Amino acid sequence: MKVSIITPTLNSERFIKDCIESVKNQSYLDIEHIIVDGESVDSTLKIIKEYENTYNLKLITGKDNGIYDALNKGIKNASGEIIGILHSDDLYTNNEVLRKIVDIFQSQKIDSCYGDLYYVKENDINRVVRYWKSGNYNRDKFKYGFMPPHPTFFVKKEIYEKYGVFDTSFKISGDYELMVRFLYKNNISCYYLPEVLVKMRVGGNSNKNLKHILIKMKEDYRVIKKYNLGGIDTLLLKSFIKIPQFLKKS
Repeated sequence: MKVSIITPTLNSERFIKDCIESVKNQSYLDIEHIIVDGESVDSTLKIIKEYENTYNLKLITGKDNGIYDALNKGIKNASGEIIGILHSDDLYTNNEVLRKIVDIFQSQKIDSCYGDLYYVKENDINRVVRYWKSGNYNRDKFKYGFMPPHPTFFVKKEIYEKYGVFDTSFKISGDYELMVRFLYKNNISCYYLPEVLVKMRVGGNSNKNLKHILIKMKEDYRVIKKYNLGGIDTLLLKSFIKIPQFLKKS
């Protein structure tokens, strides 16, 4: 099974090399890495082009209308049966991640899967500040604030073709909306792999400042109401269930 990994970039010179290396060095070889750049003005493109002939890298450049528009471009151009998303400042925890993902899809005959995630210090990827242990999958858990870590979420391309891509009317919570639409509304099959798959650097778009936190809460609530997951109680639970992630680091 071919795997397409999609990475949106915009002025990502600080960390894009780590991201590329973590995909390039995977032991599973039937992959393509689609990088969608929104017209970076720093050295991002120069770094990416240094890797163009070293593995199956596809570069798409051009102005986009935000991160979800960029991801949709990548999905449209993906040729793999399985699609995963790895942001430019994230990386896989080891070189066996994609091999394990493919093994799960083949053995379990599922539409999607997810795992666990480490939040790490921006300049020290070995220092864990938050451990997102997802837990076993149960569709009803969405009513209690559950969502899988989106960088660990892998989905068959045919699911995107059947149920749609990212909703670009969202600025921050498009990943949450997509997972609720796939997993809750359309009840696609899903499997939990109880391993840490991705290291995510802290300081991402959803929690970089108070303004972004408030936008995210507003958008999350919009998703909750759209799919009848509850109300303010569900929104509050979505925040409260994150507290243990800061207490357990491994």
